[in-house]
Amino acid sequence: MHNKYASFFNDPADPDWADHEFAGAELPDQRLKLRLQMIARAFAQKPTASIPQACGSWTEAKGAYRFLENEAIVPASIRQPHHQATLQRVLSHPLVLAIQDTTALNYSTHPATEGLGPIGSHSPKTIGLLLHSTLAVTPTGQPLGFVHNAVRARRRRGLTRSRHQRKLTDKESHKWVESLSACQQLAPFCPDTLLVNVTDREGDLYELFVQALSVEVPAKVHLLVRSRHDRKLEDHSRTLWQEVARQPVAATLKVRVGRRGDQPTRLASLSVRFCAVQLRAPARKAEQPSIQLWAVEAREVRPPKGVAPICWHLLTTLPVTCAQEALQRVHWYAQRWQIEVIHKILKSGCQVEQRQLQTARRLERSLSVDLVVAWRILALCKAARELPEDPISQWLPQAQWQALWCHVHQRTDPPKSAPTVRQAVRSIARLGGFLGRKGDGEPGTTTLWRGLEQLDAMTRMWRLCHKQTRRSNCG
Repeated sequence: MHNKYASFFNDPADPDWADHEFAGAELPDQRLKLRLQMIARAFAQKPTASIPQACGSWTEAKGAYRFLENEAIVPASIRQPHHQATLQRVLSHPLVLAIQDTTALNYSTHPATEGLGPIGSHSPKTIGLLLHSTLAVTPTGQPLGFVHNAVRARRRRGLTRSRHQRKLTDKESHKWVESLSACQQLAPFCPDTLLVNVTDREGDLYELFVQALSVEVPAKVHLLVRSRHDRKLEDHSRTLWQEVARQPVAATLKVRVGRRGDQPTRLASLSVRFCAVQLRAPARKAEQPSIQLWAVEAREVRPPKGVAPICWHLLTTLPVTCAQEALQRVHWYAQRWQIEVIHKILKSGCQVEQRQLQTARRLERSLSVDLVVAWRILALCKAARELPEDPISQWLPQAQWQALWCHVHQRTDPPKSAPTVRQAVRSIARLGGFLGRKGDGEPGTTTLWRGLEQLDAMTRMWRLCHKQTRRSNCG
């Protein structure tokens, strides 16, 4: 592992994010951990590149392929140190949203890859992997990292029992319970942090609520779910959302709705109602007890003609006793889009569906690295908005931010103190095509990952020139 490229990719005196995120990796050999960190840097410096392009030389690419093909490396062991690093970031926050969701990774263009399964309902030729992740974010949307990931290949269709006859542990929907269980197992290690597990409509499961309300689990973990079922109330009087509709409007909320097709961007006004509800168990589980939850409805008032009104039906195990708490739960759910952005970065930025490896197991090892790279891109983008005055040295190694500063200012002598996160992110995004005009707002993830590729080339030249300068001075 100690070859002529090692010192070039990583200056021991200038540790970076890869050292931190993968420092605790429990791999069969210490050299494999060093290789993992080098692969992570290569993927991050050129997110859209293929493995040979990202590694920069055949020697490094061959080392990366050997790592990804090593059957002694369990893919979860690659993700685990990042989960531990995420926990350390979670500890400093009183409340963290743990957003879970699934995305399908399409590898249909690589039909010879072993271990893939169907991901679509229309054609058996649509094959790939299912990735279910739980992303920790602050209430304002700053991503702290992943706390749980699971990669699965769906079984080929065959003669199976009815889904209603199978146990939940045998169903694909068990992934929602697994994510919540991961948060509950994490809770004792962050006793001063309230964890709120957030799911979309697919996570509206009676079993999930039962798991969240279990007296055997920590009370510091709660659930916030967008409902898709209009469940029956315990007293048989009416249904869940009929009951909520009877409540007075507690507050109004204005949200900006982006362009959808021919519909322009608009500002929507939502009326918010809430109440406590006692829900009956489903008919197939009639022997099970009812559950107490709190329901919040945010419904658009007077939508434009021909436009379906926005309506969020939310259920939570966390008490909602006033309008302020109801609005808070709506704002929390609004952060769910962060995990959608992560999926976009994985597919468009990291090009994970273009990875050409021979087995699903190898793809999962590669994906485990790309997940951390995607988180870092989103976290850096959001930090420019949430933590704009922090020094960029907390995110980029010295050589990178110095190379960037000198390029922007056309100087050869960098400053002693690093620029702010906002200044640096805007400069990186400009390398990726961000114009930075008054009406452009802050840069997004696309221009950021493009700019990081340009910054990589600059940093390589910066390190090379300064290495030559030091040699000349010594001579």
